[in-house]
Amino acid sequence: MTSSFWQIFIFGALAALGNILGGLVLFPSKFQTYAKSSVRHILAVGAGFMLAVTFIEILPKTIELWHREGGGSEIGDAAPMILLLAGYLLTQLLEHTIAPHFHLGEEVHADDGISVHSAYAAVAGMGIHTFFDGVMIAAASELSAGLGFLVFLAVVLHKFPEGLTVGSMVLAAGKGRSTVMMATITLGLTTLLGAMLFHIAGEGVSSLVRYALPLAAGVTLYVAASDLVPEINHHSGRSVFVTIAMFLGVGLFFALDLALSSAFH
Repeated sequence: MTSSFWQIFIFGALAALGNILGGLVLFPSKFQTYAKSSVRHILAVGAGFMLAVTFIEILPKTIELWHREGGGSEIGDAAPMILLLAGYLLTQLLEHTIAPHFHLGEEVHADDGISVHSAYAAVAGMGIHTFFDGVMIAAASELSAGLGFLVFLAVVLHKFPEGLTVGSMVLAAGKGRSTVMMATITLGLTTLLGAMLFHIAGEGVSSLVRYALPLAAGVTLYVAASDLVPEINHHSGRSVFVTIAMFLGVGLFFALDLALSSAFH
């Protein structure tokens, strides 16, 4: 097994664990209050980090990759941005057709009356997003170990709220602990599956990275800008601490980016 295989496997498995931990925190109940009181700040840090990774690292490297491997025409120059937009719009389509509208980190009570079908549809819709999380980790890791690590962090920062949200919806549909764990484990496995499938499919096909990376980046951009940021703003009002947490996420990216640049060069 190559070093890139193990990096992708470990990153995918750890990201999957975040989904599972998000479901586990619902049991026992004494941990729920603490987890749900801090989840806004986790989301804010994650949103800032994801936006910074997308705009400062992924997009420039994607454009560079397209220019190096066959850009040069107007269509070639626009292709990575078209794929980015396609990933963004695909997420919009999936989240608002396959899955019902729900909020990351939102506390859901059983008396809200969510149907079992809606809860399972949410798991299916989120599963498509988590699959692309895995693709993103693998595609970035194929370019460089440092970029793979940054993307892994961007992904893992919103994994816990994802598991918490889906677990809450399953509970609200009247299901028990075993179903919650099955749902969050499924989400985690789709992340690992996305990472491993891309790695296997992409071996010897270097051009696959330049298509997958901007498409997956569009999914990440949607989650950060259209899911997390509005959710943070809606529920946090004028809280300066959440704003600071988002800026800390951006600062964390620059600190790690600088450290990794020094380490790998």
